Amino acid sequence: MKSLMLISFLLLALTAAAQVKVYKGTSRYNSDVLCTITDGKIFRKTSFYNSDIISTVKYNNIYKGTSTYSSDVLFTVIEGKVYKANSSYTSDILLTIREGKIYRGTSTYDNDILYTIKGDKIYSGTSSYSSDIRFTIEGAYTTEELVAVLNALGSF
Repeated sequence: MKSLMLISFLLLALTAAAQVKVYKGTSRYNSDVLCTITDGKIFRKTSFYNSDIISTVKYNNIYKGTSTYSSDVLFTVIEGKVYKANSSYTSDILLTIREGKIYRGTSTYDNDILYTIKGDKIYSGTSSYSSDIRFTIEGAYTTEELVAVLNALGSF
């Protein structure tokens, strides 16, 4: 009986640990959750309904909704570069993610920084002021999941 309770507790703990919440600004209130990441799926707000899946991350691809068909690839992430759909052409690079910065296109100039990542905070541009925090992300996430979240929130 004790081992069954222990297994149940561990499964519950693993499930909770697998959820990543994205909050508006510096908030940590449940009412300010913009989306939730679970098992590579980006859900609207705190929902876990399949109908509320905005995108799915699998390997280095971000897919529309629940699909994993190649025709539904929105973005491909390769070595910190975010490409349109299935492309790997330099002309199709939308974002470059490098050293805690998200740049527009292939640029790595300060003028082209869209976001700065510091800890669990995503700041607008090069700022590190608390008033410029766009999102707070609670939990571990991949680069691909971050791109999916930014897309889901219309942030690029």
